[in-house]
Amino acid sequence: MVPICEIAQQRTVRLVPTAYYKPPVLAPLADNDEERAVLERYEGLTSERASKPSLLGDFEGWGRHHIDAAFRYTRRPEGNRFNGPERGAWYAGFDDRTALTEVAFHRTRELTFTRKFDDWAEYHALHASFIGRFHDIRGFDEAADCLHSDPAVGYPRGQELALALRSGGSRGLVYPSVRHAGGTCIAAFQPTVIQDVTPGAKWKLEWRGTPEWSATAV
Repeated sequence: MVPICEIAQQRTVRLVPTAYYKPPVLAPLADNDEERAVLERYEGLTSERASKPSLLGDFEGWGRHHIDAAFRYTRRPEGNRFNGPERGAWYAGFDDRTALTEVAFHRTRELTFTRKFDDWAEYHALHASFIGRFHDIRGFDEAADCLHSDPAVGYPRGQELALALRSGGSRGLVYPSVRHAGGTCIAAFQPTVIQDVTPGAKWKLEWRGTPEWSATAV
């Protein structure tokens, strides 16, 4: 049985590409939250994602669109470590370096396919809090296959575990970062457990001819 832990993690870090980052740009056009909500509903009429019912019900706080997107858009066809292609999850690191290393791994992997390592990309950080009981496989030897560094091995086993946990009502999973030694990550399985989403720093990742990368706050 997978262990359960109590956490009160106030500042996790999720990185999203700048192209998908949506700051509260409508705020200056409204005098109050009610007017802003009306403008956002009109804006949503042109968005296929925004026109669908929110996974958070009537919640209108900043970050709602990011949470919806995390669960509706997935990496295809393989999915991610703890979600298949049919449903996403909210992944975050417990610190900036862990989040950066996890994201940089996937970008480097894509560049490896092209055999060209001259590239850069900008990401925005989203901070979120998690409080309560979560499954925890840190130090849980029976979940070692889920943390295999090769996605072809680790992803199928991780998705199998996540599906079983979700079926039992799991809120999410805390696990050791596979890409950043000593780092900790969380995968939230339920949109409602993601609290207090706020914008964070903007980062630039760069590759200059080799798989080695650098990160700069911009």
